[in-house]
Amino acid sequence: METAREHVEDIRRTKFSIGGEPNPLTEDLHQAVKNLSAELYAKDVHFLMELIQNAEDNDYLEDRPPSLEFVLTSEDITATGAPHTLLIFNNEKGFSPKNIDSICSIGRSTKKGYRKRGYIGEKGIGFKSVFLVTSQPYIFSNGYQIRFNEEPCPHCNLGYIVPEWVEENPTLSDINQIYGSGNTLPTTTIVLPLKPDKVKPVKQQLSSIHPEILLFLSKIKRFSVKEHNKDAKLNTISAIAITSETDLVTKKSIDAESYTLHLSTDENEDEGSGKECSYYMWKQRFPVRQENKVERRMEVEEWVITLAFPFQERLDRGMSSPGVYAFLPTEMVTNFPFIIQADFLLASSRETILLDNKWNKGILDCVPSAFVNALVLLIRTSENAPVSSLAPMFKFIPVNSSSYKELNTVRESIEAKLVEENIIPSESYTQQKFFHKPREVGRLMPAFWNILEKARKQGVSLLDLSSHGKYILSSGLDRKEYDHVLSFLGVGYVNNNWYAKCIRSSNLVAGVSEELYMDILLFVADNWTSKFDCSDIKNIPLIKYVGGDGDVSLCSMNECTPGNRQRVVSLSQQYNMASWLIDWNKEFRCVGNRFFVPKSTQEALSSFSKRVTVWEWLRSHVKISVVKVYDYAVHLNDHLKKDRKLAVAFVHFLCHSFSKNHFSESEVRNLSDSMPLVDNYGNLITQRKGVLVPANGSKWVGLIGSNPWRGEGYVELGEDYLRPGHFAGKFTSGEQLLEFLKPHVAASDIPLISPPNAAIPAFSAPLTNQNAFLLLDWIRNLKPRKGGIPEKFLKSIREGNWLRVIANGCSCYRPPSQSFMFTSWLGNILQNGSVLVDIPLIDQSFYGDRMNEYKEELKTIGVMFGYGEACEFIGKHLMSLAAFSTLTRDHVLSVLNFIRFLTEKILPLDKFINSIKEKRWLRTSNGVRSPVGSVLFDHEWRTASKISYIPFIDTNYYGEEILAFKKELKSLGVLIGFCGSYKLVVDNLKSSSRLTSLTSDAVLLVLECLRHSESPNKLVEALRGAKCFKTNIGYKSPGECFLFDPQWGCILQVFKGFPLFDNDFYGSSIFYYRNELKQTGVKVDFEEAVKVFAQSFRQQASSMRKEYVLSFLSCYRQLKDTPYKFPSDLKKYIREEKWLRTRLGDCRSPSNCILFGPDWQSISPITLLPFIDDSDNYYGKGIHEYKKELKMMGVVVDLKDGVKSVVAGLYFPQDPACIAPGNVLTLLECIRILLKDKNYSFPENFRKVVSQKWLKTCVGYRPPDECLMFDSSWGSYLKQTDGPFLDEGFYGSSITSYKEELNEIGVTVDVKKGCQLIARHLDFLLEFPTIVRVYNYLSEFQWAPDSEAAKMIWIPNGSQNGNWVSPGECVLHDKDGLFSVQFQVLEKYYEPKLLSFFSGAFHVRYNPSVDDYCMLWKVWESSGHPLQRADCCKFWVYVSKHWSAKTERTLADSLVKLPVGSGSDGVLLSNKHDVFIADDLQIKDLFEQSSPQPIFVWYPQQSLPSLPRTKLLEIYRKIGVRTISESVQKEESSLVDVAHLNEVNPMEILIKKGLVRLILGFLAGPTMKMEAERRHEAIKGLLNITFLETVEPITINYSLSLSSGEFVKAKARRVILWDRESSKFVAQKLDRSGGFKNIIEYATFFSEAISEGLLWENSDHIETLSELIKLGFTLEFNEEAVEYLMKSKNLEIFMEDEEFLASTFPSGQHKNKKGGSGFQVGKRKVKTKLTALAKAKAAQAMEDEE
Repeated sequence: METAREHVEDIRRTKFSIGGEPNPLTEDLHQAVKNLSAELYAKDVHFLMELIQNAEDNDYLEDRPPSLEFVLTSEDITATGAPHTLLIFNNEKGFSPKNIDSICSIGRSTKKGYRKRGYIGEKGIGFKSVFLVTSQPYIFSNGYQIRFNEEPCPHCNLGYIVPEWVEENPTLSDINQIYGSGNTLPTTTIVLPLKPDKVKPVKQQLSSIHPEILLFLSKIKRFSVKEHNKDAKLNTISAIAITSETDLVTKKSIDAESYTLHLSTDENEDEGSGKECSYYMWKQRFPVRQENKVERRMEVEEWVITLAFPFQERLDRGMSSPGVYAFLPTEMVTNFPFIIQADFLLASSRETILLDNKWNKGILDCVPSAFVNALVLLIRTSENAPVSSLAPMFKFIPVNSSSYKELNTVRESIEAKLVEENIIPSESYTQQKFFHKPREVGRLMPAFWNILEKARKQGVSLLDLSSHGKYILSSGLDRKEYDHVLSFLGVGYVNNNWYAKCIRSSNLVAGVSEELYMDILLFVADNWTSKFDCSDIKNIPLIKYVGGDGDVSLCSMNECTPGNRQRVVSLSQQYNMASWLIDWNKEFRCVGNRFFVPKSTQEALSSFSKRVTVWEWLRSHVKISVVKVYDYAVHLNDHLKKDRKLAVAFVHFLCHSFSKNHFSESEVRNLSDSMPLVDNYGNLITQRKGVLVPANGSKWVGLIGSNPWRGEGYVELGEDYLRPGHFAGKFTSGEQLLEFLKPHVAASDIPLISPPNAAIPAFSAPLTNQNAFLLLDWIRNLKPRKGGIPEKFLKSIREGNWLRVIANGCSCYRPPSQSFMFTSWLGNILQNGSVLVDIPLIDQSFYGDRMNEYKEELKTIGVMFGYGEACEFIGKHLMSLAAFSTLTRDHVLSVLNFIRFLTEKILPLDKFINSIKEKRWLRTSNGVRSPVGSVLFDHEWRTASKISYIPFIDTNYYGEEILAFKKELKSLGVLIGFCGSYKLVVDNLKSSSRLTSLTSDAVLLVLECLRHSESPNKLVEALRGAKCFKTNIGYKSPGECFLFDPQWGCILQVFKGFPLFDNDFYGSSIFYYRNELKQTGVKVDFEEAVKVFAQSFRQQASSMRKEYVLSFLSCYRQLKDTPYKFPSDLKKYIREEKWLRTRLGDCRSPSNCILFGPDWQSISPITLLPFIDDSDNYYGKGIHEYKKELKMMGVVVDLKDGVKSVVAGLYFPQDPACIAPGNVLTLLECIRILLKDKNYSFPENFRKVVSQKWLKTCVGYRPPDECLMFDSSWGSYLKQTDGPFLDEGFYGSSITSYKEELNEIGVTVDVKKGCQLIARHLDFLLEFPTIVRVYNYLSEFQWAPDSEAAKMIWIPNGSQNGNWVSPGECVLHDKDGLFSVQFQVLEKYYEPKLLSFFSGAFHVRYNPSVDDYCMLWKVWESSGHPLQRADCCKFWVYVSKHWSAKTERTLADSLVKLPVGSGSDGVLLSNKHDVFIADDLQIKDLFEQSSPQPIFVWYPQQSLPSLPRTKLLEIYRKIGVRTISESVQKEESSLVDVAHLNEVNPMEILIKKGLVRLILGFLAGPTMKMEAERRHEAIKGLLNITFLETVEPITINYSLSLSSGEFVKAKARRVILWDRESSKFVAQKLDRSGGFKNIIEYATFFSEAISEGLLWENSDHIETLSELIKLGFTLEFNEEAVEYLMKSKNLEIFMEDEEFLASTFPSGQHKNKKGGSGFQVGKRKVKTKLTALAKAKAAQAMEDEE
């Protein structure tokens, strides 16, 4: 055997021709090396991952744990000048010669084809990735000491793969020194002297090694990174040592296994820096689907997916934790709480997997199943763990979304699967754990969990917690920290009514302490608004109260709420008052359904920490009121309206409660005011205004006789209140009760009682002296009261004749309002001065001096005391006379004389004068008037009398004598002299019709009146309609007149007819009254005058003569620089009114007129513009003198200002050939100017005009929206002749500078927007290359046709001919080649790029649709010929790939015939009702032998990856093909005479204890959930039948009905028959000599017979039980084996089942059963599946049993 060195030399000699014969493959090696170099530096390769991957693929000895160590040193042990050297130590078996040959080659990895044996490396770069960081890698292994060089070898000009032997630098001792002189070097060492620029990146990569790197490596168990420097302070990388240990306990199933893995790390070689984490590992295998296979993994047949679930915090070294591994970590952070490992295909950098790769997609499709299986096993197999310990497992569920959409698909699939799994534990309060689907479980609010826990400790049973419509989530999982998980799974909270059911059924109110009762109320209160307001909580007995019998009872909230009040429950505001209220409430018989919360509950509430919340809820929502004794009294008061006895008792309650200070004085007063009282008739009075003491002995009877308050609502108390009473154990005498009532119900008498508001008849007659003073005392008491004395009552006193007076020296009775009380001297004076009136004085001789004490009261009732009142009395008396008849001349003179008398006596006149001066009694020229406002005539009033009706005193009537009383008349208000009485003149102004043609003096007086008037409206209004002012054109009303001003008066001279004041008539003084004239309406200011002018201008604008226009322009120029500016409305009229005549023959506003000039010459041929008529027949050339003024008025002068007019007046000639290029370019220039105005929009008419055909194109004149402008951007796609492009030769090159303007009028200038026009031009094209060019252009800009007419596609026939066809007649591809007759296949004519265009634009179908395939199938059906197998395969492969619910419906409705298997070359089609799926192979064999024609569906003999047999059969089933098992009918018969059969003991040969245990477990399991009693009855039925043994076979006849009515028949034998009707079980004796076939056949028939006999009412579960019994039969029902089998199927039996088994199978005994008389089992015909009717009857029978 050659040595390692000899091997290396041989490679150099033979392969690389170094010192040997030339190698003919050297040239190929050169090329391969070049490719390697290019590939190496083109990929972003992580060389460390490549080295770790190689180490994992190495082979190791079994006696030592595989390890991999990286050591970085600054020592240059290779003498290459490297700043740092990286050493890799691996204790593998070492390099073999074959490995050396491979590493010296390219593309000859020794791992090829070994992927399925666990190798994780990829074909490709591998070890050679080290050249990224070193130019000379060294390998020391198994005697090999070699190196490679990046630079080409001087002997063969090759790099990378030429080995060189290494003698020194380094030696093994040098390496050992670095590794540790006391340690044995591992088998393999790789030395990498680093490139200077790679030192830092390598350090970064070493420091970023993830601590979970060993997680999915099956071989390497130890991994370390460290730095070796003589001075440890120079170390810069983060050292780490990682150890992996696997728990020996593994759990395996058919395709999966699980185990626990522990990772530990030590960082930086520090003590105590280690960290650990355990991972639950789940490894599951999945078959690789054909559609996911790729070339790099063709040899791999199954995916191995491993999921890691960290039990502690993940090891991360402060870096992000990868979520995806391909044996080694990628850099993908998934945001999932578990790690995914699989044989993913990676990017070359190993940072990510290739997410769009179908291999990886297939793996990711399997991850949800692996995750669900792992989680279900992890949760449900923790047999001894408490439910609370399962909660952390749910944190592994990927709740948060990932940044990768493909992983989000995985997450969504996991969610979809988990929601169908029984993984959520429920709370059962038993040792048994129950799991349910997430949607079946509900959550509880945390507060309610606390209540339940406390209630359980207080002895409340909660075993039925999950009996209210939802399984209740385990309390260990129902926590806030799991909210996101539970939400993800769809575990929601129970509905609000659940709490009502739970509280009601669990005795949670009455069965707990008062403290916990408070917690329950708080729970309901806190969640009332958000949850319980509309729930059944309102209907459960929740509220405690004390009933009428003193016992505590419960009521619902609905019984307490308004509108449905059956009970009113209240709390005492002070709980020490509770007993008092409860006792009295019992006394009052709970009147008004009032009840109180028990005292103990109130005490608990008062000490409850959250009492405010509970109180508020009870008050607001339960409507429980917190009441005081006063509140309770108010309640009683409201319910005592009809019960006389209770009303009296209520007074006793008030009396005692007040004596105990339960009421305040104000509260008693309030209650007393509203409580009902018993009157003297025994009636219960609820409404009253006052209370009277009994009539007997009262003062009110002596004064007024009868009771006037009865109509006023006063109550006269009855005798009930005089009697003593006993209530609630309390005694009250009648005297005490009345003493209580007097102050509190105000039972009173005169003079303390309030009088009624009514007249008292007693006051209309004289009163005795005593009663008069009693009445005055009553008045005295009433005065201070707030309400005062009632009006009618006071009036009857004032006007009643009860007061004694002296008048005219005699005593008589008068009303107080007509009586006086004076001193005697004042009375004498007044009586002497007034000869017309007598004054009545109170008779003090009758009343005595006591009357002087009641002056205020006498004043109140109307008695007069003052001199002024006497004067008023006299005046009113006189005026009363005047009211009936006018005062005579003598009366008037007497009044004047009386005034003079009082004046002479120096007595005040005010009262007398004020009483008469406003009254109408003085005769004047205007009739009888009051003195105020009357006038005594003199000469000063002469001018005023011309314009006003002045009320002059009638001196003709009174005579000259009245002139002697001027002073007295003046004191009465009569005007003496004019004295500036302008107001009087205005007040009595004559009507407008009397104010015409006024003299100048009258006009000046009117203006003076205006000047002095504070409110001139009346005067102005009177003058408004009167033609009172003289003007140059006659008398005019003020509003028509103007006061001329020479500074601005020219505007009044433009038009004739403005009325101007006549200055000669009025003189210059008229100008002093400018303001007054303005008030009357005269226009005195420019602003007013110009407004009138503006209106006149507006009225005459349309018919203004040319002289008016020129005059106005002259005035405009005159006023231009003066302060007199035209108002906005006049400016508006000037601009907007049509007053300028144009050449078009009409008048227009200035803004719509143009003053013609040279600029307008070029545009006029294509426009109709309104130029001002400057012809000699109208304005003439002189109008141009006012160019500046016209421009100011808005007339357009310059072309740049009139571009809008150009647009508005555009007018093309009928012949577009008349339009010169210059006209078009000028128009475009105008459009350019307009486009600069961002706010301008072109008028609709302009759009309409330019839409005509006036632009010249290569194909004739076209409207702009049908034109294109060609430039260089179009040249990349089209030629100028390919469409309607503008004729640049006609317009010149300058036309291209107007792109924006042309675009504005509709010309298409953007190459991206010309598709529609180019497409329309397609109809004119015939050359195929041109059409292709146009199609390419349309495709480039994603054109789509806008009408059906445009949806036509050219199918060429040569280069010059072809046809247009509709898209519906086309398809892009016909992959199967089946539709060449039906469709035009576009891929035959067009490039692939255009095919996408046809698909998007014309909606051409990519391939024929399902409907097309169905139509094709119908053609085949009608042809009657056999199908080619290949065509049939293609059809069903297509259907399989496009399967959906719609496809299913289409095929089911369309396909009449289906393919059947035949031995011929072709495939036959047969009626689908005569075709069957062979789901029972035994029956299939029988009918294939007996049927004359094929009846079973066709499928490819060799299953195709694209058409799996199972998928095809499923399609057949869904489109209506029946299975043979559901279609066949069978007849079971036996010709054996039962009488001659042997009866056997089944417990000895068939019915074993293990069988019964297995059946009981199945019936009790989650599938059946059968009650124990029914389980045992079923077993007893099995044990009680007669078991007979036969040696003869039992024949079974099968028949199959065809659509023709014929039957296909077949026969078979059966070894076992259970006849339930006769309770006979007949079995052929088992012949074990026939081998395993006989045994499994017998087991099959036996299990089917037992299952069908037991589960005839539940046929859906027969097959499951049959398979279970069959497996047990093969185990001979060994009890230990059966127990294991049951556990593996999650089945168990319970204590009652064990007892039943013990009684059925006593130890050492067997139950014998005797047979009956002989008989022969006849034929019976049954269906293998129950009909729907039979199922319904069976279900009803089960319900009846329950």
